[in-house]
Amino acid sequence: MRIVISVFAFLLLLVGTYYFLTGYRSAFEADQACHSQKWTDYADNIAFGCDHDLETKQWILFEEGKNHEPAKVITRFRY
Repeated sequence: MRIVISVFAFLLLLVGTYYFLTGYRSAFEADQACHSQKWTDYADNIAFGCDHDLETKQWILFEEGKNHEPAKVITRFRY
């Protein structure tokens, strides 16, 4: 039983470390990354945009839906 708990705790630690190290440190960094990717990948195409989601603490690069369809999320930049 102790082995199972130890393995579970170790996996939880690994996931937490990965989550902490791969995110941005501030909303400003996430904003800059979103707009930079938008500019380099989609240039001035008005169908693509970046938006800030306060509840989940992330910037979202999205493509607007056509004919009132939902937007398609391309990338999330969490901080």
